[in-house]
Amino acid sequence: MALLGSNLPGEVGLRLLRCPVGSNIVIRTACCSVGVALPVYSTFKAIERKDQNAQHRCLVYWAAYGSFSLIEVFSDKLISWCPMYYHLKFAFLVWLQLPSTDGAKKIYVNHLRPFLLKHQAKVDQILGLAYNEVVKLVSSHQAEIQVVRNMVVKISGTGSGHRIRDAGESKGSSQQSPAEEPAASSAAELDQSDVDQTEGHNA
Repeated sequence: MALLGSNLPGEVGLRLLRCPVGSNIVIRTACCSVGVALPVYSTFKAIERKDQNAQHRCLVYWAAYGSFSLIEVFSDKLISWCPMYYHLKFAFLVWLQLPSTDGAKKIYVNHLRPFLLKHQAKVDQILGLAYNEVVKLVSSHQAEIQVVRNMVVKISGTGSGHRIRDAGESKGSSQQSPAEEPAASSAAELDQSDVDQTEGHNA
């Protein structure tokens, strides 16, 4: 609780402003932007423009990036303690994408493609077994899946029914309010006529 009243947030912000490159927060954001965000947009442009060469470059990049991500999952705990790890990762991601270096193509041609060609039959066998197990698992739990599906549909339908009913009530109230005004004016006119008749009898 003492941290809430301290100057810690200001000190952290001042440190980021003074040395943004040395901050892991900034460099991790840069790695995510360069490694994922920009390639996603480049892939989108390649698909929309139907550029076969750009699509091929994007596929090669994603293959290289995916293999790097798999290695990073198992080695992150061992090498992330390195002070310059994220800076090196950022440089590696830039190297993968630069047209002058064409790092993704080099990794794919020299390492990834030979490895996958060598173990292609075994990988296909493992993937086939895994797919069959997933199909069996889904088939054996059809009843539970159907129950969950019905619950979701029921909840969605209940929410939609409430929204439709609320909309109908608000529309009905808005339609009744103008009709009540003539009734109120008619009542006022009747009261005024009664007052006039009473004054006429008194006169």
